Amino acid sequence: MAKLALEQAPPTALPRRFLLTTPVWGVVAGALLLFDADIALLSRWAPATLALVHAFTLGVLGNAMFGSLLQFLPAAAGVRVRGGPAAGYGLHALLNLGVLALCAGFRLPQPHCLALAAACLATAFAGLAAMTLPGLLAATAQRLLRAGVGIAVLAGVATATLGVAMLLGLAGVGGGLPLWPWIDLHAATGLLGWCGVLVASVAQVVMPMFQGAAPSHSARQGVWLGAVVVVVLAGTFCALRGNPQVLRWGSGACAVAFAAPALWRQRRAKHTRNAWLVRAWRAGLLALLAAALVAVFDGPGLLVGTLVIALGLPLLLVGMQLEIVAFLGWIELHRRAGRGVRLPSVQQLLPDADKARVLVLQLGAGALLLVAVAWPHPALARLAGALLVGAYAALFLALRGVGRRGHRFLLSREAIA
Repeated sequence: MAKLALEQAPPTALPRRFLLTTPVWGVVAGALLLFDADIALLSRWAPATLALVHAFTLGVLGNAMFGSLLQFLPAAAGVRVRGGPAAGYGLHALLNLGVLALCAGFRLPQPHCLALAAACLATAFAGLAAMTLPGLLAATAQRLLRAGVGIAVLAGVATATLGVAMLLGLAGVGGGLPLWPWIDLHAATGLLGWCGVLVASVAQVVMPMFQGAAPSHSARQGVWLGAVVVVVLAGTFCALRGNPQVLRWGSGACAVAFAAPALWRQRRAKHTRNAWLVRAWRAGLLALLAAALVAVFDGPGLLVGTLVIALGLPLLLVGMQLEIVAFLGWIELHRRAGRGVRLPSVQQLLPDADKARVLVLQLGAGALLLVAVAWPHPALARLAGALLVGAYAALFLALRGVGRRGHRFLLSREAIA
């Protein structure tokens, strides 16, 4: 299991800025669903649906992954991230300005917003690659972990490149790509290559460290990474020749090959830790399995997307986000209070009651959203949107609570001194 190098971790404000932005976009996604309840869940091609999807994929998932990666690489993987805090803050601004412009461009619709989104998002993903890939190549330890993260970052760049090319096409700029068949390749590269590979690679560290589960065998993990690359490349070739099923079935098989063994390792863990994190991951992995089965049997694309981007991946990332932000709060106290001071535990900074509230609301909102997709009705969509707003507002309050408890501890210590 990897050892944490706290002295290598970046200033806690940098990853926390991304992680605190995640629930803001969750609230935006819920508000979009409330406002567009009549049309948002009827077709994947509706402008309102595209805005909602990207509020999830880039706003919620994107901020969670950018922030987690900037913390994880130096602290847990021994990888130097270039650029320092200033580059990280610039990355945050570019990513979120790009998501805002993209959602506005789809929803209004407005070609100028789409052009701005293309510029910001292309720069953000290129910047992430420039900050992380040199360190991944230069490091010597944990080769399989570094390979997985590197593949994920490259897939993120490829996803952004395809997305930007399609945005240019929508904006009427020369050299742009049409939506079909590129949109399916964009989605598969993003969800499987960027999100899936990053989560599966980080799981090799966080499942043993935070859940007490054994990591996947290195040979099996290597085969899985190779299979993802083959599926994306072969699926792209077949899709461009008019056969999209290879990409669909291959992505489903890769999702099963990750989720099923992870569930098995959770079940066999001898000493389970962080019960609510385990429950969140169990529910998220089951959602990914369900999405894979629906995809393999040619089920509705909206249902597959909802299971993945509104339920499965958010549960995995939000569960880890709660642990990461609490740990960031503890690191900050450690740095400010110095050695020899008895600090509040991570569990005291973020109690189980807060985690339970957040994750139960997440499950409830995701389940109702699935019902609204399966049986479209504006009332169900509005209720799901309201629950999404409540769930992500609860997440924001829980994350902010870590800072408040840490601040109270420092004030009480100063009063005693």
